[in-house]
Amino acid sequence: MVTLKHLAEQLNVSISTVSKALHDSNEISPDTIERVKALAKFLNYKPNQLAVSLKNSKTNTIGVIIPNILNHFFAKALFAIEQEATKQGYNIITCVSNEKHSKEINSLQLLSNGSVDGFIMSIAEETQVANKVDHINAILNQNIPIVLFDRVSDDIDCGKVIIDDFGAAYEATKYLLSEGRKNIILLSRIDELSVGKLRAKGYFKALDDDTTYNEEPNCITISHDESIEERIEALLTKNKKIDGIVAVDNTTGVIALHKALKLNINVPKDLSIIGFSDENVLQFTDPKLSTVSQHTLDIGKASVEMLINKLKDKSSVQNTTKTIKAKLILRGTTK
Repeated sequence: MVTLKHLAEQLNVSISTVSKALHDSNEISPDTIERVKALAKFLNYKPNQLAVSLKNSKTNTIGVIIPNILNHFFAKALFAIEQEATKQGYNIITCVSNEKHSKEINSLQLLSNGSVDGFIMSIAEETQVANKVDHINAILNQNIPIVLFDRVSDDIDCGKVIIDDFGAAYEATKYLLSEGRKNIILLSRIDELSVGKLRAKGYFKALDDDTTYNEEPNCITISHDESIEERIEALLTKNKKIDGIVAVDNTTGVIALHKALKLNINVPKDLSIIGFSDENVLQFTDPKLSTVSQHTLDIGKASVEMLINKLKDKSSVQNTTKTIKAKLILRGTTK
């Protein structure tokens, strides 16, 4: 690797002279600048970006930590983050926590040594369930800004970008009520996550606000140890009165539809289903699944904008939460 020292030795000048010449300093004669640049080009000299970033205390790089790369929501959010970061002149370094608290800690420690200017992240499931966020607050205490998206915590004082999870589930449930549904259940595999809790609250509130609804709210939580397919098929087999489903994660709505069709339940005549799945599942469902659009691309873009604004004004102590309103998209599984 060619260094400033190599260039200086071949030209018989000081390292300082080479450095200034490469930066077109008016302290260096035009002839010397031309000689230095010609040799640098000939030897394919590249600046040591780590050294430059350490000197300038800026890397123009954002650390991104997501919980699950196989989850289409997070994959799409990462795509949007990379696109917007590139547009703003930043690179990204991505780590995947795989929902593990320990991996999240390691990722933050790995990248907080000067490799990145700040972080965009969504909290791992283990972190949220245990409510252990000291490692994130420790990074903030080092004056390294963090923006959380989707999964957030009230115990972390930083910028946040979320969708209106409560409102989205509320509107989805209200729509099923407007169809005249009398026995609406909620399906969830994310009941211990912040987004899952908010969506459940929206469902409960919508039923509570409807004075004509007589059934008790029924929130069915499915653990990661259970078979989703078996649990939902058994549920629909045993409870013939179910006529509405709000599925608040990205898989149960699709599976509920498949199982209903297998059991010869007419969708949407006898059963309406609304999911939170993104458009990637639509090609696999017939009828097409009605969904809550999470505006994933907007979340990614807003997260980058918020972090870069924070990097430009680190003196600002105000941390804001940007809430992106979700949209109910009605398709073939609702009337």
